[in-house]
Amino acid sequence: MGLLDAHEAMKGKLAVVVGGAAGHLGRGVTLGLAKEGVRIICCDNDREGLETIVGEVEALGSTVTPIYGDVMDPASLDAFWDEVGKLTDHIDILVNVCGGVARMLFEHTSRESHAENIRYNYGYHIDSCQRAIPLLRKSGNGGAIVNFTTIEAHRGAATFAVYAGAKAALTNFSRALAVELGKDMIRVNCLASDTSPARTTNAALAAEDFERLAECAPETMDEAMKIYVPQKRAPTVEEVVDGVIFLVSDLSRTVTGTTLFVDGGTQAAFGFLDWPGGDSFMPAPLGGAMKMMFG
Repeated sequence: MGLLDAHEAMKGKLAVVVGGAAGHLGRGVTLGLAKEGVRIICCDNDREGLETIVGEVEALGSTVTPIYGDVMDPASLDAFWDEVGKLTDHIDILVNVCGGVARMLFEHTSRESHAENIRYNYGYHIDSCQRAIPLLRKSGNGGAIVNFTTIEAHRGAATFAVYAGAKAALTNFSRALAVELGKDMIRVNCLASDTSPARTTNAALAAEDFERLAECAPETMDEAMKIYVPQKRAPTVEEVVDGVIFLVSDLSRTVTGTTLFVDGGTQAAFGFLDWPGGDSFMPAPLGGAMKMMFG
């Protein structure tokens, strides 16, 4: 199948986007699907975002049904899926976008925060996928599920311990579910971004992090990205959304049970940074960078 054929085949499909009205990535996924001619049912707990997204989608020539739902409340998420079942007898696509965390040493966290973290970054996905599967089967043409995971699911992410564990669980859950649903041609994949432009990425930083960043020159973050990201810049919202479009389109019709990293190469680098001062790629700084940092 060619690129144009894959784009044409997207038109008229029906997608559920959980967390698709607010935040940079959620809204971006909804608008990206709308550009492809996909019809959308959108779940979010941001009422203002739900109101705003309707006009934005219609301006792109598609339609969206906005429904309030809070993924942190199982009853609220069930009510959302009950409403989806009343609106349609099948769906073609499910994208679970919601997720996030606050940066903190594990010893300072609480049992309550652990439960919230696990629900937000793994638990609700289980509920959402389970409710979606019968509707995906009824399409008769297979379907696609995309769960947003993170690079932190694949490395020892200090100060994000429970979050990293929950996302690792989500990643392997998605892999196992892909095997179960293979016979139905329902594909299940994850998308992992890094340094993403999501609202929750900034929310993860502590107050002291923002204070230190405020003391830096505006161009400092761009220079830091050149050290950290092999492609020398962080992905944009549109580039992350392009990954979602690929995973739900027929271009990836035999891709299932995997994770697509949209990160500019940070997962591949696996800790190798392009240090300044002539050190180049190494996991730890050598003489040039150490001289710049410590004199």
